[in-house]
Amino acid sequence: MVMEYALLTHDFSVGYVAHVGSRAVPTWVSIVSLWSSLEGSILFWGLVMGLYVAGATWRNRDQHPEYMPYAVGVWLACGAFFSFLLAGPAQPFATVLSPPLEGPGPNPLLQNHYLMVIHPPFLYAGYVGMTIPFGLACAALLVGRLGHDFIRPLRNFLLLAWIFLTVAIVLGGWWAYEVLGWGGYWAWDPVENASFLPWLTATAALHSALLVERKGVLKGWTVTLVIATWLLTILGTFMTRSGVFNSVHSFTQSAIGPTILVFLGAALVFCVALLTVRFDTLAADGSLEPGVSRDGALLVQNLLFVLFAFTVLLGTVFPLVVEAVRGVQMSVGRPYFDRMSLPIEVALLFVMGVGPALPWGRATRQQLRKALLPPLAGASVLALSGFAAGVRNVWTLLALFFGDFTAQVTASELLLPVRQRMRAHGEDFLEAFRQAQRRGRRRSGAYIAHAGALVVMVAIAVSSTMGSSKEVQLREGETTQLGAYSLTFAGGERVDEPHRRSLVARLDVTRNGRSVGSLHPRMNQYESQREPIGTPAVRSTLTEDLYVSIQNIDAKSHTVGLLVLVNPMVPWIWIATAVTALGGIVALLPAARRRPATADAGAVSSSASLEGSRG
Repeated sequence: MVMEYALLTHDFSVGYVAHVGSRAVPTWVSIVSLWSSLEGSILFWGLVMGLYVAGATWRNRDQHPEYMPYAVGVWLACGAFFSFLLAGPAQPFATVLSPPLEGPGPNPLLQNHYLMVIHPPFLYAGYVGMTIPFGLACAALLVGRLGHDFIRPLRNFLLLAWIFLTVAIVLGGWWAYEVLGWGGYWAWDPVENASFLPWLTATAALHSALLVERKGVLKGWTVTLVIATWLLTILGTFMTRSGVFNSVHSFTQSAIGPTILVFLGAALVFCVALLTVRFDTLAADGSLEPGVSRDGALLVQNLLFVLFAFTVLLGTVFPLVVEAVRGVQMSVGRPYFDRMSLPIEVALLFVMGVGPALPWGRATRQQLRKALLPPLAGASVLALSGFAAGVRNVWTLLALFFGDFTAQVTASELLLPVRQRMRAHGEDFLEAFRQAQRRGRRRSGAYIAHAGALVVMVAIAVSSTMGSSKEVQLREGETTQLGAYSLTFAGGERVDEPHRRSLVARLDVTRNGRSVGSLHPRMNQYESQREPIGTPAVRSTLTEDLYVSIQNIDAKSHTVGLLVLVNPMVPWIWIATAVTALGGIVALLPAARRRPATADAGAVSSSASLEGSRG
């Protein structure tokens, strides 16, 4: 709060304000400048960590006395390092002896869109939040037991951080889509991968925690995934703040990067030693049955997530290793990631549908036919319809096939308790749905999150392979055509703002001959930036985006160079991510407890349960 006050009052005697502050920028830019550069981002990290540790300690203040001293000790050890980082290499409050009258302002790319108000806080809440389940996992290893009561707070805190990280990753993609002007939302940039890696292992840990609760198995594996997730967040922090990667998302080189690398090395040694010595103490209470079952599907899904994480990690870190060992600079580009990740993504989409369709324990042939054949038949219809509509990419057809299969299974499982209540209690659909959600929120939340995730995956597959694009140079009054859209360059104008000058092009747009309004892409020039920065214009509908980015504009000759794209299903990536986050929130809410109407009713219910258990 002191730093925010310094930024808002333009106190250039504070080193960080002199580095990123400016009187010319809007107030909202001054506020978000806190996390726009290296030293301020570490200060914000410390704030988020303090809030998490305080909240987690208070939440478990009178619970789990066997575990909590170890967990709090691990949290505070992490907090001590970041406190040292603030007091030592970062020093955001360093004094400027001769303060300037004006500062340069933050990176112009961060001033171009309001998404920078929310994307970094969500990212930090996801990254830093992984410290809490990490401490709980270390406590389980040190105690030598992962009981049924302790897996719940571990899972819940992991789910909370996972929700923030999920939203943050997609908000980052949305920012890149709306700001960078190349028409995409994911480029397998090293810093993008740095946030994706812990998301993959955290997702695997959330699913393996189900087997810990249900079967008492995979305890050591789940703890290992949680620890790996936290280590990957520290690796991502180093990648972002070391300057070793050339990325629009990374900060400049400083002493902070090497310090974080030393901490990562020490943490890795501690975690490996702890797992080596204490892994065997987390003995399984049960076993996985052989054969086709939901248990096996969860295990396969876990292995696919870990394989995915290893594939991304290898492509991200390998160039650094080669440069360190051989002194040769190299890069691993998008073709590697697309080629290696597409089969895994399609397999995950299939397993996401197969798992819920199967029973716990070994499934019989009759159960397999009943669970799998109807949705497979419906999925075949959709895939064939896509082929008839002109889809020829194999991976897109597979995504449509498995996506529809998973959608049918997810909808069926989500509505299963509703149908049961309608038959058993005679309730109408809305009342049965409300009661089912109140008493099974965790189950409902999981299927809502699955529904959002599968829509995201299908939307990514379709938008990546079915879009169209065109580069064109237009004079004032000329028109270009792309698909059903016609764009006419109606002229340009200059707009002056306190912190930038902009050339704005006006494009009148028609679709199938009918006017749908105007788009106004712009080219911005900032004082601190030699090259201009474009801001694309996007017209979104539920089916597609019309995306227009300026490549060059000349006010004197009244010409403009444009990149025009039609990107199908992109809006559904943002919508479905919100659905996924909503599912996670629903799963975090406590389920409503049953209240027996009378003592006799309670006795009858208990008797029926006893008879059922005997049967």
